[in-house]
Amino acid sequence: MIKNNPLNQFIFVSAALVIIFAGIKMSSVIVVPFLLSLFIAIVCSPIIKFMTKRNIPHWLAIALLFLLILLIFFFLVGLINGSVQEFTKSMPQYRELMTERINDFQSFTRKWKIPFSMRPDAVVKYFDPSSIMNFASSLLMNFSNVVSNVFVLILVVVFMLLEAPTAKRKFAIVFGQHNNQESEEENHLERVLESIISYLGIKTMVSLLTAVAIWVVLTIADVQYAILWATLSFLFNYIPNIGSIIAAIPIVVQTMLLNGFTVGFVVAISVIIINMVIGNVLEPRLMGRKLGLSTLVVFLSLLFWGWILGTVGMLLSVPLTMALKIALESSPRTERYAILLSDRLPKKSELPGS
Repeated sequence: MIKNNPLNQFIFVSAALVIIFAGIKMSSVIVVPFLLSLFIAIVCSPIIKFMTKRNIPHWLAIALLFLLILLIFFFLVGLINGSVQEFTKSMPQYRELMTERINDFQSFTRKWKIPFSMRPDAVVKYFDPSSIMNFASSLLMNFSNVVSNVFVLILVVVFMLLEAPTAKRKFAIVFGQHNNQESEEENHLERVLESIISYLGIKTMVSLLTAVAIWVVLTIADVQYAILWATLSFLFNYIPNIGSIIAAIPIVVQTMLLNGFTVGFVVAISVIIINMVIGNVLEPRLMGRKLGLSTLVVFLSLLFWGWILGTVGMLLSVPLTMALKIALESSPRTERYAILLSDRLPKKSELPGS
């Protein structure tokens, strides 16, 4: 009687989830590199598949990918360090420019009789220009700190890719309660992987397109650190809803500070248009109904996984939530709970047990 009580079941399940998530948060030092390695392996698996289809040996394809990942990593680290050092050297000049911009803005407000008063020294004191670069570099450094032991991280990715051909079968045998359920479990795992690979593939392409467009705009406008800001836009475009906004803030502030209000306004409008067209028009068309998560769930998952796993959790929030949704759908006992994460109401014929 106690076991079948829905309230008791809810309490037991909630307590178990609290313990599980608390354990994940406390062991984030281990969990985050593992999830990041899994994320990289899933993103890279289509590249390995592409090379092996063209008669490149599996080991050679992984070796070539290993070199590519190393090049990308050292490019990012060199880019961040070089930009921070250059910005630090130019700090006195930037403070003078900021004071000049504030004076220009005050002259503009006096000309048009707009009630506005501001002391330049007070603004520089509370809004130091170094905070712009510190903001961007800290976000990127939080990401790079996770992969500080790059050799171990890449080794884990390589071993995952080596095990990939047999991993699905192993998990199907472990989770299948009976022999006739092994193929069913393997189909569920295949569905999870296909959905995540499809999402990450489209998201990577969209993020790359966004980064290239922003780099072109910043280069035309003669904005410093164009490659750095494009890289920041690429990485944070993986964060749903607010990632592009976070990446745009330092771009606009720096442009207004160093290039003037006119150029800053043009760059701000250009960045907004790029993110709106790609994020609200192109990306939904490419995604179609592949995502299947409600907007509220996507935003809450961003906050939840970001709280548990930090910056990497924000990057992986949608793939993790999508995997959870598909896992819930795979079992008749938990199928109804997947409806809470879905972006649509099921028809009566689609309801569990119908």
